[in-house]
Amino acid sequence: MKVGVIGGGSWGTALARELANKDVDTTIYIRNTDQYKAMVESHINKRYLPQVVLPASLKLSNDLDKTVANKEFLVLAVPTNSVRSLMEDLLGKISQDVILINVAKGIEVSSLKRISEIVQEFFPANKFVALSGPTHAEEVAIDFPSTIVAASEDLEAAEKTQNLFMSETLRVYTNDDLLGVELAGALKNIIALANGILVGLGYGDNSRAALMTRGLAEITRLGKAMGAQEATFLGLTGVGDLIVTCTSEHSRNRTCGVYIGQGMSVEEAIEKVGMVVEGIKTTASTKELSKKYGVDMPIATALYEVIYEGANVKDIVYRLMSRSKKHEIDGYFRG
Repeated sequence: MKVGVIGGGSWGTALARELANKDVDTTIYIRNTDQYKAMVESHINKRYLPQVVLPASLKLSNDLDKTVANKEFLVLAVPTNSVRSLMEDLLGKISQDVILINVAKGIEVSSLKRISEIVQEFFPANKFVALSGPTHAEEVAIDFPSTIVAASEDLEAAEKTQNLFMSETLRVYTNDDLLGVELAGALKNIIALANGILVGLGYGDNSRAALMTRGLAEITRLGKAMGAQEATFLGLTGVGDLIVTCTSEHSRNRTCGVYIGQGMSVEEAIEKVGMVVEGIKTTASTKELSKKYGVDMPIATALYEVIYEGANVKDIVYRLMSRSKKHEIDGYFRG
């Protein structure tokens, strides 16, 4: 098998390392020329995974055309807002037999499309797999036991991806609910962003547990309204990814939220994180989706007001706590 990994960030690098360690012929494309040269010299991604020496067998490339040539799988490890331009760059360069595996988690703001829908605009004949779950690159890259889900409408493609990545330290499950897996992976980022804000404000465990639980309720409601399977939101890409993203110091969404809760502006917080914070744009996408499908999402709406309208965080928290009384389960697992 030959695999091309497009994207030299932390997750692309961790997955490329995983494959190379399994003796899979793997090439990783690093767009930034300075980063590429530094990695060729040291075989370390000093910006994103400075503690990890990459396998000697992992091929490094600064040439997209050479990276994708004659590959059976392409791993798309670029931010959501870069997927469309990447697809444009790939036109005419890959065959319809190549399985496209996406690892980013987000929803395009301008179109409200999931990444699978963007990819299928350009490559409708190619099989698409979303690889998602509670897996921080920093831990996968040092072989901490982790689990992930390969989701596709084509079960054979999901199983091929499962076989490609399965190892003693990375357990891969399959799921045919591509819609649910993509939504869960994207929407948990906004809950993690909000959870970080609570941490920054100094609120305790009670507040954060409430936010995560009611955040899961919102995610599930929207997923069901859009046609996703409820069970997906209780699995690794739902509850699992929500927990790890809301609680881990590796989470850039949580970290960004902490800075905002501590009083930084949104722009200052993003700059200090120094990497793409998918939850910022996904908050805007989710607000529009909630309107489109008529789903009540008070946490997502409140976060939108903080991020995009400059609302006072403590005022928003008070408003959420003062909402009208409800039955806990209504609109969650029933109705």
